[in-house]
Amino acid sequence: MPIGFDDLVDAAGYGIGIACADRTAALNWLVDRAADRTGIDADAIIERVMLREALGSTAFGGGVAIPHARIDGLASVVVEIAVLANPVAFNAIDDQPVDIVVLMLSPATAGADHLKALARISRTLRDPARLAAMRAAVDIAALRDALQLVEAPRKAA
Repeated sequence: MPIGFDDLVDAAGYGIGIACADRTAALNWLVDRAADRTGIDADAIIERVMLREALGSTAFGGGVAIPHARIDGLASVVVEIAVLANPVAFNAIDDQPVDIVVLMLSPATAGADHLKALARISRTLRDPARLAAMRAAVDIAALRDALQLVEAPRKAA
């Protein structure tokens, strides 16, 4: 199984130091980029993303959120990453503001592939070393490297 999720993000899918006043602005920034890459209407994407957010915040703590949705007309999983210049309120489970937002869009027919991709992203973003490297990244290359960090081998018990 791949470590990290850098293979799900193309070269144009990264943003660092993104200035957003609030959750809506952060989501719109990511959705606009996804719409440009996919040719799918931004209004259609944001509607699906906000419907998912209405079910419960996708911010799971530690300053991280993974808004996600299934989108009609999408051919494959699309992932956009924004490291925000300043954290924004996101209704996180730990009440902490969010500074790393990963938008994941899947084809409407993705089935289990949607959940597998979401699990990979979530598992990666729970790693404190990766999060620290993502937050410290000064350019896109460093951010990509942060997602490619190899897990340290586990010591035998």
